[in-house]
Amino acid sequence: MGALHHQLVHELGYDPDDGVPSAEDVARDLPVGAVVRAREGAVLVAVARLGSGRLVIVEDECPHDGGRISDGFVEGERLVCARHNWELEVVGRRCERVRSCKLR
Repeated sequence: MGALHHQLVHELGYDPDDGVPSAEDVARDLPVGAVVRAREGAVLVAVARLGSGRLVIVEDECPHDGGRISDGFVEGERLVCARHNWELEVVGRRCERVRSCKLR
């Protein structure tokens, strides 16, 4: 292990050889409706192509209970967490739960 690689792993917690692709590499050919886990530097992210074709990159952690957003799926312009089917709307670089109510 070279000095730079050692520093990345032991001081920053980032292993460039961990097999997780970069967000840039994933985004190039990501089809509409897909969501995959990737990395931006030392941060794990979910890269998704929404129904409109819009590309989004968000932290790979559901605000509900910390599950991986990348394990979920795309439904139109929303991401859905696979753990509890929370519908998430992308706001900036974060996901927020979509508030809903029943109409009477």
